[in-house]
Amino acid sequence: MLRLYVAGSSPNSVAAVANLTALLASAVADRYELEIIDVLRHPDRALSDAVLVTPMLHKRLPGPACRIFGNLSDGALVLRALGLTAVAE
Repeated sequence: MLRLYVAGSSPNSVAAVANLTALLASAVADRYELEIIDVLRHPDRALSDAVLVTPMLHKRLPGPACRIFGNLSDGALVLRALGLTAVAE
């Protein structure tokens, strides 16, 4: 279960969505759940989830949870942080 927090259509947010969806499609196909939250439209979610910076990817399950910041352009780093290196190889 993943949540990607973005800020509207800012360049980094658009890049993060594109980078993440391409990475997940190639690494885990359809074995993931991704929720994209636009903090400009839902500032209450940003506050309740303690989001201070966007874009931010939050891996919720399976544990351990982790947060990754930025446009997610370093696919190898993102996969490692998500614990998916073996799947992508």
